[in-house]
Amino acid sequence: MSSHLHRRSHADRYSRLVPDSVPNPALTPALNPVLKPITSACLLALATLAAPAGAQESTATADADGLVQVVVTGTRASLQQSLTLKRNSAVVQDSISATELGRFPDNNVADSLSHITGVSISRTAGGEGQRVSIRGLGPDYTITTFNGRLLGTDSAGRYFAYDVLPADVISGADVVKSTQAQLIEGAIGGLVNLRSASPFEQKGQRGLLRVEADRNQMSDLNGRKLSGTYSNTFGDKVGVLLGVVYAKRDVRTDTAGNDGGWSRNAVPSDPSQFWEFGNTWGGAIDPNGNGVLDADEEGLVGPGQFRFGSIMEKKERLALSGKVEWRPTRDLKVVVDGFKTRLDSPQVGYQLSFYPLYAPGRWSSMQVANGVVNDLTLSSDDPELRLNPEVLNKTEFRVVDTTMVGANADWKISPTFKVTGDLYESTSKRDSGGKDTYVVLRMNQPNVTRIRLTGAAVPDVTTTFADGRDLQSALAQGQINASDFNTHFYSRTGDNIDDNIRGANANAEWKVDRFHVERLKFGLGQTNRKKSRDMINNAFNAGQDHYSGANAINVGTLGGNVINQTLSPSGFLSGVSGNFPRSFLGFDVDNYAQALKAYDGKARPGGGVYSSTVSAPAWNPLESYRVSEKTTAAFVQADLAGENWSADVGVRLVRTKTTAQAWDAKIIDIVENGSFNYTAVYADPSAVRQEASYTFGLPSFNFTYSITDNLQLRLGAAKTMARPSVDKLAPSSTTASISWGDFTQIFGGNAELKPYSARQADISLEWYYAKDSALTFAVYQKNIRNQITNEWLTGQDIGAPGGRLFNVQRPINGDSAKARGMEIGLQHLFDNGFGVRAQYTRNLSSSWVNGVERPLEGIAPATASFGVLYERGPWSMSTTADYTDSFVTATNVLGAGWNETAKSMTWLTAQLAYEVNKSLRISIEGNNLTDAEQAPRLGNGTVSLPNGYYRYGRSITLGASLKF
Repeated sequence: MSSHLHRRSHADRYSRLVPDSVPNPALTPALNPVLKPITSACLLALATLAAPAGAQESTATADADGLVQVVVTGTRASLQQSLTLKRNSAVVQDSISATELGRFPDNNVADSLSHITGVSISRTAGGEGQRVSIRGLGPDYTITTFNGRLLGTDSAGRYFAYDVLPADVISGADVVKSTQAQLIEGAIGGLVNLRSASPFEQKGQRGLLRVEADRNQMSDLNGRKLSGTYSNTFGDKVGVLLGVVYAKRDVRTDTAGNDGGWSRNAVPSDPSQFWEFGNTWGGAIDPNGNGVLDADEEGLVGPGQFRFGSIMEKKERLALSGKVEWRPTRDLKVVVDGFKTRLDSPQVGYQLSFYPLYAPGRWSSMQVANGVVNDLTLSSDDPELRLNPEVLNKTEFRVVDTTMVGANADWKISPTFKVTGDLYESTSKRDSGGKDTYVVLRMNQPNVTRIRLTGAAVPDVTTTFADGRDLQSALAQGQINASDFNTHFYSRTGDNIDDNIRGANANAEWKVDRFHVERLKFGLGQTNRKKSRDMINNAFNAGQDHYSGANAINVGTLGGNVINQTLSPSGFLSGVSGNFPRSFLGFDVDNYAQALKAYDGKARPGGGVYSSTVSAPAWNPLESYRVSEKTTAAFVQADLAGENWSADVGVRLVRTKTTAQAWDAKIIDIVENGSFNYTAVYADPSAVRQEASYTFGLPSFNFTYSITDNLQLRLGAAKTMARPSVDKLAPSSTTASISWGDFTQIFGGNAELKPYSARQADISLEWYYAKDSALTFAVYQKNIRNQITNEWLTGQDIGAPGGRLFNVQRPINGDSAKARGMEIGLQHLFDNGFGVRAQYTRNLSSSWVNGVERPLEGIAPATASFGVLYERGPWSMSTTADYTDSFVTATNVLGAGWNETAKSMTWLTAQLAYEVNKSLRISIEGNNLTDAEQAPRLGNGTVSLPNGYYRYGRSITLGASLKF
């Protein structure tokens, strides 16, 4: 007997419009005139009960056969659709869907994804979700597609930054955790496919206009957003969908940083520490002052740098999207779609910085506990040895243009044979070259400063000037002025990123329906990716040190209103205890640049004359690259089915050729401008070109068995791969840290890095125990080879003049890694309007580098989410708490076992909406209601040191939408 005679497909089992208890009108043709309206009425009644008027609205339209089609909207309907997608999928998958055309559950797609089992996100300034990790594996293990097409990225690597794409331009997202031969390769953690809506999903003319206003607890200004979506179908042949979004937000993020701010003495007696030379800049920390590294001083840790302040961000978005579908016949469909977005998101950070770096004779009254100098005083009369507090302007100028356009044709040549073709181009461009800043003004007043570590994100710090002023009170009272500062570090930097992806795919599907083979699928595709990065800064040409050291200028003599504001933000660092300045100064870099330009031609004490042209940003060859990838892929897949089971088995063959170009320049001189202030002089650059290629065969197998009508088991096994980050394929390097006395060479990568590969297995048990409700459990394991990590070598001779030794950091393929874990998910919708969602994911992971086990960076050992919703009548309410456990973000920062760890965090959101009538809906949403903070720590299991702090504050959004 042919399998199709006794097989029921997923769609047959799980997507019935009419319950089994309702008679089938086809059984008795004579009853059709009676049963059709009865069936329609029953469906409408059921829809009314499941979706009370208002929050869960029902609309009815007649299809071609006269049967009424019921369209249910609202959060419950979104959850119903997502659960249906999960149940009918051939792979382990979770989905989110729009509540209706043009309205997504969250303002940011990444925030919505964080509710999904096994997904965690990282946040950018303002607390907005930006990067996605799946099953604990970081963004580099994940790829994002739009309607199955790769998206260009503005990052130096491959990960997609979700803040460039407003949620309003998509109708749903699928998180695919296992894989099939027909799916695009490149993900080990998982694949996120963003979906756009089809105008034929809801025929006729429809539209939604939405306005929003928001306020951040820590911002002085309000945000606003306007979005509109319109769709229409013209008969059964043509459909059009258009969307537009404009949004502007002003947010503030309080921050405290210790990145690179801890010094540790060498440990020559213990090679296992991998810290033979240490990283102290002015000689080994020497509490007893004997000039010798004593045994009890090996590995001693002390503060090197810390700073604190606020980041002010003005984020503006504009997005246009569209889709045209043409269906000239029942067997042919042609779709042209795309979007274009612009993210204009400059971040200006105003900070107060302290550099108490150790040098002989600089520290006094030291107190040591548990291997850490936790109390010290700086009181030297030498201007180069005393502490000189600094005012910092750190700007990230991020303007990103992202575009996707494609055409797809689906042609059913015969009842058993179908072909599809797809062409697309995706681009992402960022123009930040020379527009980012890291500009420092240094105080020039003699002072005595005491620093005490308290365990808080900012140490207790008191600075008393020789004229009697106290830094903390003087800042608060406006007693610090421009004449108290000299020019110092003047970094103008930023990169121009251009990512271009062109893809073409041709697939075919043959309906076999014999011997348990339902379909045979096969296809061929090619993807060409070209990514370039041009670093524009004034590091390579030594312009950043043009006004420092002996060439420093008193800021008071510059004029030009350089220091133009004193900032005392409301509630500044209120979550950080301690005694330190809560006010700080801000200055405008453009005013500063104009004031410096006025000094052009004046004699420079260090030789020559001042020249703003010499200090201006220029192309830096050492941090620029060109990488191209040409990938050809072919697959064959068989879809199988039988009584109560379905499966697929296939293989994907991938061939990639990589060409990478970067530049190198030898150091010919190192000029010392003062303590911890150097200038490197480089020879002319020369091009470095590398080529590499690799071929992967990626088999996959998926099996689904229906134990009962409501209980199904999934099994999956596959070999997967993830390509190295694009920047890690470029043989670039930088020694920019020479400028502040940290002699480190950092290599970007090389084209011969191998892709990650993994052998993975999934088991999932899914119990759909009630209507729109389910309890699911999954376990998985991924054995990863060639994972990319960083190698840190100390005391290396790189050919620098004077035989000076450098630390060297380079990306390498590690030995192996293992990620395994379990997922539990629950969704239950009650008949009374209430519903709950919950998920918990547990990850266990480890990696080996040179045979030494270390944590796998960026993997949260546990994530969880819990949400409660209510929809009844015109009211709609929901609240969700998303939890991410603490995890290691960087390993061996200060030697073996000294890892940076992000602390656990819970992000709470809540929504309340009221539908005034069928057209008008008003809402209020609260974000980060627990005022969650990020505060990474650095430690070795015994010692724990603060290593950063970010506070985003709460935000409230008011919205109103009008639909027709």
